[in-house]
Amino acid sequence: MTTCDESNGGLVISSRVRLARNLDKTPFPHKLNEEKSKQVIKLVENAFYTSSSNKDTFKTNYLWEETDNEKQSYLEKHLISKNLIDNSHKSAFILDNQQTISIMINEEDHVRIQCITAGLNLEEVYNVSDKIDDLLEKNLKYAFNEKLGYLTACPTNIGTGLRASVMLHLPALSLNNQMNGFLNALSQVGMTVRGLYGEGSKAVGNIYQISNQVTLGRNEEEIMSNLKAVVVQVTNEEKAARENLMKKFKYEIEDKVYRALGILKSAVILNANECFKFLSDVRLGIELGIIKNISKTTLNNLLVSTQPATIQKGNEKILSGIEMDINRAKIVKEKLNVDEIQ
Repeated sequence: MTTCDESNGGLVISSRVRLARNLDKTPFPHKLNEEKSKQVIKLVENAFYTSSSNKDTFKTNYLWEETDNEKQSYLEKHLISKNLIDNSHKSAFILDNQQTISIMINEEDHVRIQCITAGLNLEEVYNVSDKIDDLLEKNLKYAFNEKLGYLTACPTNIGTGLRASVMLHLPALSLNNQMNGFLNALSQVGMTVRGLYGEGSKAVGNIYQISNQVTLGRNEEEIMSNLKAVVVQVTNEEKAARENLMKKFKYEIEDKVYRALGILKSAVILNANECFKFLSDVRLGIELGIIKNISKTTLNNLLVSTQPATIQKGNEKILSGIEMDINRAKIVKEKLNVDEIQ
């Protein structure tokens, strides 16, 4: 899978495709008891592991065997959804060794195939997801209607069952208070904008997810093409806003960037909100060419490694709030200093 991408000025952090599928003549997960749910898990496993190579590169994780912190850590890495955690007593997910492919079982639908990669690479992640879908469909009978397409628990997913999304860094539009206008405009063309962790989450660090709302009546190519067109428009607007800011407030922007970097490299205590804010400022500095010796890959990793459950996972004792903030500051300093030395 692609690990980095500088297309669209490097403003696109990642691309993700998710396919929703259900088993024919089987009640949706919210109607299944634990016994029936685990039967569904076994059916999906049997279908997926018919490929011998999958046995070596994938592993099933049963959520009822995981601790609450481990589940939250998976969520922070975008490997699973909150809905899957809510069904922990009867849900599981199949994960590849590189942690880019996740097959969630008994989320809102019986099967949610998810693939994620860096940059704007929707076709790549769709092709990977489609191959897994074909493998499962050879061994499972999906709920499908000739007129409606794939049948799903939520009506908005009926049809292709495809939800494509991109994650973008849009600090200039946020600074110019233009995001509300974009939210309204995007909803008019069948797109939705969410925060870092999708539905119900807020935008932190000026990071937004844009995804399609409509799956019925459009094929996969149309959905991805429409999303890409929107991404190009949004990134062009962001670039224009940045150019305008640099023309009018060059020194203020540089000061903002270097102050953020200085705090991140020296802070002893760092809470999550200020961490994401300063990481966004530093990312803007990298994207504008102000900072040259820190990689965006490092910042992407810090978005995950500074999350509460991920920090807690690396510690034997339960951390208090202040201990969590102290550990976060240490993680950031170590990562940034190593990056600059290299």
